[in-house]
Amino acid sequence: MLHLTLRQLQVFEKVATHLSHSRAAKELYLSQPAVSMQIKQLEENLGLPLFEQMGKKIFLTEAGREVLHYSRTILQQLLEMETVFDEMKGLGQGKLTLSVVNTANSFTPPLLARFCREHPNINVILQVANRDAVLKQLADNNTDLAIMGQPPEGHDLIAESFMSNPLVVIAPPDHPLAKLDQIKLTQLAQETFLSREQGSGTRVAMERIFTRHHIHPKLGMEVETNEAIKQAVQAGLGLGILSQHSIELELETGRLVVLNVDHFPLMRHWYVAHRSNKRLSGAALAFKHFLLQETTTK
Repeated sequence: MLHLTLRQLQVFEKVATHLSHSRAAKELYLSQPAVSMQIKQLEENLGLPLFEQMGKKIFLTEAGREVLHYSRTILQQLLEMETVFDEMKGLGQGKLTLSVVNTANSFTPPLLARFCREHPNINVILQVANRDAVLKQLADNNTDLAIMGQPPEGHDLIAESFMSNPLVVIAPPDHPLAKLDQIKLTQLAQETFLSREQGSGTRVAMERIFTRHHIHPKLGMEVETNEAIKQAVQAGLGLGILSQHSIELELETGRLVVLNVDHFPLMRHWYVAHRSNKRLSGAALAFKHFLLQETTTK
């Protein structure tokens, strides 16, 4: 019979997530010796080491990876139980953790503002990251819902589309191609393109259409934010491909233009996703319903 405490599992989950005793201690408002003691007691109870140290870094052992899986499941179920009881008491409160890919953050805050006006007692935690990081947050059960492009197969997710996501080619207003009414895709072969990092949904879509049409433009800088791409395009460092939702202000002020290129815009969709086996809280269900009802998929 294992004699584990909830506190030990909470401390272990934080250390395992950050692979750092000091970061876990800071997040839990504990001293580092207190964190180390909880881990030591847990290892003694299990009779197995959960971490191994190599140089200054620590890594999970095979047993540690197993304990992390069960710890997250147990802690999530306790959180769900607390949420269910709060809703049964009619408290009208709740917490929603929402993960959003960088590009979607251009339109998510206004949607959240409308949702929060309708549900003022729901506390929203917004996490903004790239596509790979959002998928990891879903896999690790560290978020309730995610807003992203279509998730890849094999991630055990339920995803529903709620809004169109047109990708367009952008250029500075003085670019020679900006003067043309119609641009063939082959004309882009001689251009330099600024791209998002590997793992970005926009990067994947860009590479896919160029490969499909056997076009190999030069890839210039690789950047991790849409804002950096917009600034670089405005500076004349190359062209970019971004969601039209992320450039509305620049179009209004004339700092960027959309090129009329064959096969563009690339019509994609935004999805709200969650783990297929996750029991959504009332707050998460309310926001999912809000997205599906308040926006129109084209």
